[in-house]
Amino acid sequence: MDEIVAEYIRRTVLKIPRHEIKTMLQTWGFLSEAQLQTVNFHQTKDSVSREVVQLCKDNSADIKQAALLDIIYNHVYPNKRIWSVYQMNKSGEETDFFDLRDFKKKFKRRLQTALKNVTINFKEYEDNAIWIRIAWGTPYKKPNQYKTSYVVYHSQTPYVFISASVIRSTLPLLCQALVVASNYHDIREMELRSHCLNSLKDIVFKRYSQTFQTYYPRPLQERNVTSENVDLRIIQENKNEKERILRVNREVFGDGPQPKLEFAQYKLETTFKSNPSLDVSDIKEPFRCLVKFSSPHLLESLKSLAPAGLADAPLSPLLTCIPQKARNYFKIRERKGIFPGSFVSP
Repeated sequence: MDEIVAEYIRRTVLKIPRHEIKTMLQTWGFLSEAQLQTVNFHQTKDSVSREVVQLCKDNSADIKQAALLDIIYNHVYPNKRIWSVYQMNKSGEETDFFDLRDFKKKFKRRLQTALKNVTINFKEYEDNAIWIRIAWGTPYKKPNQYKTSYVVYHSQTPYVFISASVIRSTLPLLCQALVVASNYHDIREMELRSHCLNSLKDIVFKRYSQTFQTYYPRPLQERNVTSENVDLRIIQENKNEKERILRVNREVFGDGPQPKLEFAQYKLETTFKSNPSLDVSDIKEPFRCLVKFSSPHLLESLKSLAPAGLADAPLSPLLTCIPQKARNYFKIRERKGIFPGSFVSP
């Protein structure tokens, strides 16, 4: 085992939380149970990593085994990476029988033809997910094991989840290899990104159910009141309004937790609504803009707007239907007004 592989294994072990090192090494399966018994897992992580590396040297570990340990780590901790969703398309309705061996062969051949110095590793999981790890090199340099791309592809679906390396120039090669290997015709990014891979899967696989807005707030009705009970009326109306907001919010967003989405983007093309005396209303050229939302937990943030008094309830359908629109690339063409969201100033 060369020193590059040894150092990579050591750094991978150092990333693993102390209480999970032994379990993850057992899942890896490269070291025998007898060998693992010789490791003192109660010492410092640095000492543990060096003992593990020595055992790997005794077993003549190569980069393939080191990459497998890295895949296992990323599978357990996918939130350490930023994931983007891509959708592949066919020209017709034809369906193909998925052959995993053929997929691997085509994928590797496509990438290795385009770029000589590249290492590719696969691991299949029970939910029909194929995890692919790609370490990129250059025509003159060996693959950099610390700048890797990850792909999670569920067979028999058009969706691919990609965590690209910092080398953005490799992304077109990766997408071409996916299209060829899976027998699709093209691939498009869905403008849907998050650290939470499972939430992205919930959205595109429609495992997240949400009630969409089908009603509008009713106007307040005037009532005859006397001066002595005005305070009680205000208190009661405030209480009723808070209850209404909570009820509407629950009906729109549901009772369960929201998928953890961190980024959403709308492309809007709209016409102005303004005072007839202003010249801007006569402009025929549509107004185009790009609206971006970002948050550590975007959907939960939107859900909390109305109860916090920062927005009217119910929220605009443009906001509450984000999980549904995510499957349509967030390309919304709204022609009835400039972004009719219900935001108000805090």
